[in-house]
Amino acid sequence: MINSLPADFHMHTHNSGDSDAPMKDMIESAIQKGLSAICFTEHNDFDYPDMPDNPPDGFEVNTEAYREEFLSLKPAYEGKIELNWGIEIGMQPHLSDKNNDYINSYPFDFVIASNHVCHRKDPYYPSFYEGRSEKEAFLEFFESTLENLEKFNNYDVLGHLDYIVRYAPSFDKNYRYADYADILDAILKHLIENGKGLDVNTKSLYSKNALANPNPSKDILIRYRELGGDIITFGSDAHVPEHIAGCFDVATEMVKACGFTHYAKFSQRKQEFIKL
Repeated sequence: MINSLPADFHMHTHNSGDSDAPMKDMIESAIQKGLSAICFTEHNDFDYPDMPDNPPDGFEVNTEAYREEFLSLKPAYEGKIELNWGIEIGMQPHLSDKNNDYINSYPFDFVIASNHVCHRKDPYYPSFYEGRSEKEAFLEFFESTLENLEKFNNYDVLGHLDYIVRYAPSFDKNYRYADYADILDAILKHLIENGKGLDVNTKSLYSKNALANPNPSKDILIRYRELGGDIITFGSDAHVPEHIAGCFDVATEMVKACGFTHYAKFSQRKQEFIKL
């Protein structure tokens, strides 16, 4: 049987500080939508800045409890859906060794590396953009992403590369790949040289302030493919069951138009390519 939608390899449950979703409900939603496989990727951001609306336990997952819940549910869905256990690790330059040790301590199937904190500030908050142009903010974000990647290599895909446009004052209105081509190309070349992929993250397509592109944008995906990149995963970044595989139909057609014929899923940190 050929499934119409790709596997969803980016989602969060109550094990992440910003979600209340039961893991079981996420699995049931994925089955209902006809997915063949999913991967849980709970947040783990060590040393996240102190912000007034932080979750009580911050963004550090209780990994033992997360693992225990996953293993308790997995047998019940054998033959119904493939379940994988992953993590979304928050990069910061001074955390490279700590993140590496953490990932090596657990048998993750899949690791997303994400740039949520840029020089002690999260671009989610308006304060990141105060006193400067959006272009300056975007450039700092991309430069810090490359800085992180040059220090940290224990991951499979880079999460939502241009995540910053979701939260910029003008969203993507003033954002063009061409304006940041040098730094974005440096990031893409680094990923390709190190055998790493991109998380095609669809949250921007279905969220309240919906954008025209996933993260990363179509232009970045085209450039990644032009440079020889061929590893992409699909991720809804769902925090509630109804958002699983959100806008995957749109994203699938978009990546095919960018020249991709396959996507990847991971188990035990090993990739398997699936035809689109």
